[in-house]
Amino acid sequence: MTALPTRKDEAWRYSDLDVVARLWPVAPAADIIVAAGTCANRHLIVEDGIHDFAITLGAGARIDFHVLNIGAGYGRVAIDVTLHSHAHFEFGAVQVGGGNANLEIVTTVRHIEPNATSKQTVRSVLGGAATGSYLGKVAVARDAQKTDSVQSVKAMLLSRTATANAKPELEIYADDVKCAHGATVGELDKMALFYLAARGLAPAEAQTLLLQAFVGEVFAGVQAQATLEAEALAALGRLA
Repeated sequence: MTALPTRKDEAWRYSDLDVVARLWPVAPAADIIVAAGTCANRHLIVEDGIHDFAITLGAGARIDFHVLNIGAGYGRVAIDVTLHSHAHFEFGAVQVGGGNANLEIVTTVRHIEPNATSKQTVRSVLGGAATGSYLGKVAVARDAQKTDSVQSVKAMLLSRTATANAKPELEIYADDVKCAHGATVGELDKMALFYLAARGLAPAEAQTLLLQAFVGEVFAGVQAQATLEAEALAALGRLA
């Protein structure tokens, strides 16, 4: 995209367009090509800015892509993925923001051939007046039979002034597929906080522990787990 986006552009509907205008134009999307039958791992820690990726998975290829979005200002990650037959896209993202942070994850997953699979797990923790958004489209072509795709999106709000936006979307033209998505927004369990406090944990420690459990599944078992978890825990601690 060369023209400055507007509110009419669906993928930018929740963006801070004043900041986007200052960052524009942005670099072209970084290309990641995973050859047929091979595997790749990528992780990204974002502390502001716009980061675009175009991923192509050959037949039987797999990529595990994990993102930690923790900027104090505007941080956006946009990923466009094309899957050929029997390919798999595994995506996990955690967004942690306070103050006036505006954090975004935007994905487009294109199943163009049969038997490909994709799984997206996104967790957001938002305090202050922060905004966290996920817009994720899964497009299944007419020939992409036996597609199996899942989107799981959850957000935790720590203040009444924080905002979470979730828009998982399915566009399906094949008739033999298994696609599911779910999105929830909630607050910390007050009973769980009370339980931990009754056992001697300070309120800030109890909150951080519960939030760590909330986002923990996203990075469990991934190649860069230690790095991602340490950075996520530090970001959660700053919200306490």
